[in-house]
Amino acid sequence: MTYTNYHSHCYFCDGKDSPEVYIQQAIQLGMPTYGVSSHAPLPYKLPWPMKEIDSERYVAEIEQLKKKYAGQIEVYRGLEVDFIPKVAGPSWVEDKFSLDYTIGSVHFVDFFADGHPWEIDGRHQVFLKGLQEIFANDIEAAIQRYYSLIRQMVRDDPPNIIGHLDKIKIQSEEGKLFDEHAEWYREEISKTLDTIADAGLIVEVNTRGMYKQLTNEPYPSYWILERMRERNIPITLNSDAHHPREIISHFVEVTERLKTIGYEQLRILYQGAWQDMQLTKDGVSL
Repeated sequence: MTYTNYHSHCYFCDGKDSPEVYIQQAIQLGMPTYGVSSHAPLPYKLPWPMKEIDSERYVAEIEQLKKKYAGQIEVYRGLEVDFIPKVAGPSWVEDKFSLDYTIGSVHFVDFFADGHPWEIDGRHQVFLKGLQEIFANDIEAAIQRYYSLIRQMVRDDPPNIIGHLDKIKIQSEEGKLFDEHAEWYREEISKTLDTIADAGLIVEVNTRGMYKQLTNEPYPSYWILERMRERNIPITLNSDAHHPREIISHFVEVTERLKTIGYEQLRILYQGAWQDMQLTKDGVSL
């Protein structure tokens, strides 16, 4: 079994262990490459991003691990970076952290009256509060804004990887709040995929919602992956691990479905470059 994973969170943000423990687990799993991608610092009082004061230590620790495990596994230094217009984005951190790659994600949609950003993938109560106060309970307008921000990131500040593309679906209350098969929702997805395809960016297939029992399918949903395949959008398989035991969670199941959809390759960071590798039932063939 040969998989890779470039989306993982360690004790520098809201992960549960040191980067070295994740890397050791990746070696035991036979991974040829592994990426550490803590949440980049943000100028807000939040419990999960990396603290600015830890930035230099993050760079130094991952660099040390690259050298320590050279010959056993390729270690790459990344960050998951929030895109917030005029506040944060992938290009804002690349030089400071000497990054090998970035994951660009939208966790926030606009702001409350007090200037605090509205987090769309946290507690449902907070989601409903922002929906009422910022969008007057217009769920269609809120979701359209979410996808418009992803498109803006792709156009104006593109990362290497688009993170958990449709994560906002966890707030749908199993279709009660909004239906991801509604025509207006599918139109937003179509516009977003066209923008991503034009930019040639990678979209991650992220399994975290599945093993956290928040969703039955990965981010993005399988019907979206079918439309991505039609547009030849490259994918990489990630677990968004916050604990070493989550590194390849649901990978086998999702790989089988990806092959059914028609994906024959994964794009992985290997030998210092993004490369398309053959997708097999057991991962990638190097």
